[in-house]
Amino acid sequence: MNDMRQPRLGVDFGRVIQGAALAPGAADTVFLSGGFAEAMSTPPTPHAFAVLARLVTRFGGRAWVISKCGPRIEERTRQWLDHHDFAARTGIPREHLRFCRTRADKAPHCAELGITHMIDDRVDVHRALRGLVPRLYLFGAQSDPAPDWLCHTPDWPAVERLIGADLDATGQAFGSP
Repeated sequence: MNDMRQPRLGVDFGRVIQGAALAPGAADTVFLSGGFAEAMSTPPTPHAFAVLARLVTRFGGRAWVISKCGPRIEERTRQWLDHHDFAARTGIPREHLRFCRTRADKAPHCAELGITHMIDDRVDVHRALRGLVPRLYLFGAQSDPAPDWLCHTPDWPAVERLIGADLDATGQAFGSP
């Protein structure tokens, strides 16, 4: 798809940046229901920070975390991101964190921000974004094959390859305005 808007990246937190399950549908119970210390000790998904840092450069800093969670998990997510020095390591500042209470509520955030590329592990989120966000990436292990209108990215190296190819195809240079 050749979209002339400035490329803007949206990325989910749970099971994408942190807690990506090795098996489809597995929950990260330590982060969600464990204590503070246990939650803070949970690692990022392999390669997430390194790939995000390169993508943030490629997107000229136009990248946001857009996550669905309740108030308690929102606070824990912010704490985890600070604890792991997420902003410094990826280039996504704290001001680029967006939270909503339902998965479908990611759509208004994407519309407001002009998101052109969204990474999420849930087909229902992508369904709500279909027609709004031009490039949709279904992240991680999945129980069912991805619908043909989604790009399945099983891990962060695949995210980087596929988003890079999409940006190259639309003529978007690194950090271009």
